[in-house]
Amino acid sequence: MKDSYKKTIERANIICEALPYIHQYSGKTLVIKYGGNAMNDEAITTTILQDVAALKIVGVNPILVHGGGPEINRLLDKVGIQSQFVGGMRVTDEATMEIAQMVLCGKINKNIAGELNSMGVKAIGLCGKDSQLIKAEKLDEKLGYVGKITEINAELLELLARDEFIPVIASIATDDHGNSYNVNADVAAAAIGAAMHAEKLLFLSDIDGIMANKDNRQTLIDRISISELRAMIERGDITGGMVPKANSCIDAIERGIGSVFVLNGTLPHSILLELFTDSGVGTMIEK
Repeated sequence: MKDSYKKTIERANIICEALPYIHQYSGKTLVIKYGGNAMNDEAITTTILQDVAALKIVGVNPILVHGGGPEINRLLDKVGIQSQFVGGMRVTDEATMEIAQMVLCGKINKNIAGELNSMGVKAIGLCGKDSQLIKAEKLDEKLGYVGKITEINAELLELLARDEFIPVIASIATDDHGNSYNVNADVAAAAIGAAMHAEKLLFLSDIDGIMANKDNRQTLIDRISISELRAMIERGDITGGMVPKANSCIDAIERGIGSVFVLNGTLPHSILLELFTDSGVGTMIEK
């Protein structure tokens, strides 16, 4: 058998493997959070957005929530503002808030929406201030303008999904007075997923998933319950920026999302590999 024919058969087998999963997710809402250093590689970004576009084309309703911490850090460094973090949360004074809003709602959000549109789907870039999509109040005075989410405008997202749009959401929130709040993108994705009764929530970053030993990739955990994950946090096995991510996973499950996945977004087509293949990748968190 010629190599070219073998490759054709392999492609056909891949399609056949994906078909039942495509049927399973058709018409369902999936929330995908994209951030971390996975955003630094243009080629990887393209494969992630290709996956999101493919989901929409086969009848799934993806909602993309993005962060942009590394890009915010670079601009803060340029203007001489030092970044501070408490419990994985960025301390956000007025100057930092202005930079974060500029980077997230302006540059990153519109670039993602524009690239998705170039792939033949209809993407619309939003932040929490648009039609009060994400309402918040101050989380802690020590953190400055860091927001605690109080409400998600699910009606707007449902309207967009029915009209064949892919919402691309920057995690900047607002209150009734129009003030801006920096909301951790993991937290925002979990809240949006719960409000939309999403089938699944996927966190894409630059890590393979949740590891028993954070310094050893060979200790990747395939499946974990929220009680086991909570115990890892309490023991200090999960630290830094992974803490709000892990807590968001727990919160999402407790608020009704069936399962949550932590994936390595730097792995090409990790979304399709997780959703449309038998083996999957990353860590699945379940109740």
